[in-house]
Amino acid sequence: MSQVSAWAQKYRGATVEDLDPPPALSTKPTELISHALMNAFERDYTHLTVVSEDTRALLGYLNIPRLREMLKDGTVRETDHVEKAMQKFQRSGKIYRVITMDTPLEDLEAFFTGGVGGSGSQDFAVVTDGNRRFVLGVATKADLEEFVKRRPA
Repeated sequence: MSQVSAWAQKYRGATVEDLDPPPALSTKPTELISHALMNAFERDYTHLTVVSEDTRALLGYLNIPRLREMLKDGTVRETDHVEKAMQKFQRSGKIYRVITMDTPLEDLEAFFTGGVGGSGSQDFAVVTDGNRRFVLGVATKADLEEFVKRRPA
């Protein structure tokens, strides 16, 4: 059973779909950081998924607040490619929790607070179809908090 918080009672059967997550904005590893940053800024996104140019497979993500820090301290430049700043998903030996539009919000909260199998907290979740073939959106802790604030008691 998922970890239950004071918010869990407010979820009342709601799922990720009820968060109405915005469509995922994806970039490619060879895209310039400046372009990815501009796209994220225009849509007020904090995370961009990074997909393969050939297969559209999910390779990792770009954490925009982290990227800004990397730019500030000179670790990367706006003229570098996204692959230099992206955080890659580890494919082998790693268990990923599938988050779909049908995932209960209690499970999403457990994912945010404890990760997969207690592997640590997560800032965002990539929302996919059940077969993990398509990235449908990105849900964040802030989305979950906003949902709880908007939901009548």
